[in-house]
Amino acid sequence: MSNLSKFFLAFGIIFIILGLLFWFGKPYWFLKLPGDIVIDREHYKIIIPVASSLILSIILTIILNFLAKK
Repeated sequence: MSNLSKFFLAFGIIFIILGLLFWFGKPYWFLKLPGDIVIDREHYKIIIPVASSLILSIILTIILNFLAKK
């Protein structure tokens, strides 16, 4: 398998898993980590997922490094 096909396969699997989680679960379950900033006012809501973004970045880095070495 070429590197590009591994890349698309990894992202396809990730999007399928995320799609199933959003379909069957609450869409913002991952935004409740300590370190995520949520500002909830009367007329608007701002969500800044700092900790969630760091965790997602670490997971994707591990997966892509694993796929790149093979």
